[in-house]
Amino acid sequence: MKVQSARRRCLVGVAFLLPNIAGFCAFTLIPLALSFMMAFTDWDFLRRNVFRHDPLQWVGLGNFTRLLVDTQFWRDLGNTCFLMIGLPFAIAGSLGAALLLNRIGGRRCRTGPALAAATLVLAASGLVLLRGGMPETGVWFLFGVLAATVLLAGVLTRGSVYRTLFYLPHFTAGVATYVLWKKLYHPTSGPINLALNPLLDQVSSAVRFMPGLFSIGLPLAGAAAALTLVAWHLLRLRRRWDDSEAGISAIVTGSLGPAIPLGFLLARLGLPGAASAAVALAAAALAAALISRRPRPWGPKCAADAGLGLEVALALALIPLLAILLACVVIGPSLPARAQAGFEAPDWLGDYGSAKPALMIMAMWAAIGSNNMILYLAGLSNIPQELYEAADMDGASPRQRFWNITWPQLAPVTFFIAVMGVIEGLQGGFEMARTMTAGGPAGSTTTLSYFVYTEGFETGRLGYAAAVAWVLFALVFVLSLLNFRYGNRNAND
Repeated sequence: MKVQSARRRCLVGVAFLLPNIAGFCAFTLIPLALSFMMAFTDWDFLRRNVFRHDPLQWVGLGNFTRLLVDTQFWRDLGNTCFLMIGLPFAIAGSLGAALLLNRIGGRRCRTGPALAAATLVLAASGLVLLRGGMPETGVWFLFGVLAATVLLAGVLTRGSVYRTLFYLPHFTAGVATYVLWKKLYHPTSGPINLALNPLLDQVSSAVRFMPGLFSIGLPLAGAAAALTLVAWHLLRLRRRWDDSEAGISAIVTGSLGPAIPLGFLLARLGLPGAASAAVALAAAALAAALISRRPRPWGPKCAADAGLGLEVALALALIPLLAILLACVVIGPSLPARAQAGFEAPDWLGDYGSAKPALMIMAMWAAIGSNNMILYLAGLSNIPQELYEAADMDGASPRQRFWNITWPQLAPVTFFIAVMGVIEGLQGGFEMARTMTAGGPAGSTTTLSYFVYTEGFETGRLGYAAAVAWVLFALVFVLSLLNFRYGNRNAND
């Protein structure tokens, strides 16, 4: 009887789980198995449809080896990686928003901030009313009162309204957001260019008035700042090596951070791509060798992968910062000649050089208040207050409190956000490119996910598209293992 009762309960449980299991098999497991099978075949809609049915051929690893020589695949992989350059700025913005909201929410509402907010409401309303008689007065008045009301409500609710507004873009439908930004980027009637044109006119006048400051001073300042940043980074790596806080894997990863922008600079200056990559790798290998060959003056030996997670997160921030500084070196000498004709706001989505930055700006705007900010808020709430109390007793400044307490304690969160951001960057970009640019101009915004779509559903090469999808899966799987392995090894107890 007990056996029959157990079987009956098991059957009842399976019956309740059957809809979920059936859905998983129908929409996940079976499609995965079919796509894996298709990756090793020459499945093509043009040769297998209702009008024509050629026999399916097994090609083995042919689709995967084809990727190695497919220039379009490498171009789209480069586009995908380029669009992720904005990830460190989005992470920094999320951290700044979390620190601000945590500071506002951690204090009780006092009379002073409330009165200040009320004064701002009255002042904003009065300034807007002074513009009475103009057609857009009602619009300006509405937005002025709305902004002041939000400020007042945020103070009175101890930051709850601010948190809601920061997180609001995360709930907005993606396609609706992309259509809105496409209107904002319109070259003639878009608000962004309408605001940029007067500013660019002033910049053109300044460059024509002081050409030497921009043609010589800007490159020198960019080069000096880049060298200072690289020197600080290498000295920090050497100090971590001496203190047994970083293993050889972390040193190699940290050395690659400055080497990657160097390779792009050499390629931009005319050196062939292979030679630029070779020089960059040689510079990284030399830096890693000089640091790792130093005998540790104190401290025991550490594991080879010690500190790797922190160096990966810092490398993601170092690469775009150095890229911006080196861009000043390259662009600076040509600014006086370009200023003679006057600077004009770009055709954001129509020019080859501005399409990717336009998408990056929009992605950063959406990412600052998204889940990253929530994760940082959770991480800030878990930092022991005793550490801050001890720092206050020692007379630590706010900057010292951040760099010695807040940032180290948030290292696991930062590493998790960085890895998940790279994973989302590899998988995403389809809706954005499809809605705003259709992959153009000249394929500059075509990502890997868009490449899979075009190969599978526009050209009909399902076998090749499945192979690309499984390569993308392999990249994401490796990053997930990296996050699982090193995501929790950077907290300072």
